[in-house]
Amino acid sequence: MSYSRNRKKQSTNFVDYVKLYGSSGKGGGGSAHLRRDKLTAKGGPDGGDGGRGGHVILVGDKQIWTLIHLRFRIHNRAEEGGHGGQQTSTGKDGDDIYLKVPLGTVVRDPDTLEILAEITEAGQEYIMFKGGRGGQGNAHFKSPTFQTPRFAQPGEEGEDGWRVLELKLLADVGLVGFPNAGKSTLLSVISAAKPEIANYAFTTLEPNLGVVKYRGDQSFVMADIPGIIEGASEGKGLGIRFLRHIERNSALLFMVPADADDITKEYEILVNELRKYNPELLDKKRVLAVTKSDLLDEELKEAIEAEMTVDIPYTFISSAAHMGLTELKDMVWKAID
Repeated sequence: MSYSRNRKKQSTNFVDYVKLYGSSGKGGGGSAHLRRDKLTAKGGPDGGDGGRGGHVILVGDKQIWTLIHLRFRIHNRAEEGGHGGQQTSTGKDGDDIYLKVPLGTVVRDPDTLEILAEITEAGQEYIMFKGGRGGQGNAHFKSPTFQTPRFAQPGEEGEDGWRVLELKLLADVGLVGFPNAGKSTLLSVISAAKPEIANYAFTTLEPNLGVVKYRGDQSFVMADIPGIIEGASEGKGLGIRFLRHIERNSALLFMVPADADDITKEYEILVNELRKYNPELLDKKRVLAVTKSDLLDEELKEAIEAEMTVDIPYTFISSAAHMGLTELKDMVWKAID
């Protein structure tokens, strides 16, 4: 298999956007039965209620990290409720459809883009389409002046429509930087994650998560997203598709390589792209790592520091040389704690 085919295959493993059609079940009709047996020729109404139609339900699952399993499950139709029976027996409720989704899934109306729900906890359920209520049997309509009602309620229709599911990764800290800033390398060194790493732009085509162990039994989750380029907020490069993955992060770790022409300017370009995409992102705690700093001697480092005018905490690191990583984790922990 060629390298390009490998890349294509890898990029399809992570799906963070799907459009689904759901249809909940119609409620079962109530029964209009009149009691008849060998001892009763003309008994009263004993029709039971219809069962509820099945719901279409989303449920949060912490073991799932992508929406890929829903990519080809576009149509989801729940079962109709059973009809009521004699002797006031209630019809069977229609079976619900449960669709497992990763934590961080957002449900939107496809026409208005209104957010209808957010799944952020394991086991959290959201009824995306509610099943119709079952109709009442004729036993409900009996009265002293109306002894033998021969009618019953039909079941309510279910709901149906399209919904958009978007995934926003849940992580404590998100890595923000241009392609080749060293984000994937850092994640691979300080966590158990194994992102693809190579010396070319957009190595990372899909977000990666890693759990970083801190002092004692403490840990935090770090998210590596594809590199941002100038104009990403308008859709250039990989565009805004991946910018949403840093919306839920508690803190942002900006990464600029030590061999950049102007570290402060690169940082400001990154900040500007986030501002244009969503100004609220700038309310998050921010820290800066100057990567590939094993290329610097003390004199060069001092010269860079003299020219830097960033207004956030920063440190010099090298993932390859394992330099400054403890200081970086301390700085990140302070930002997210």
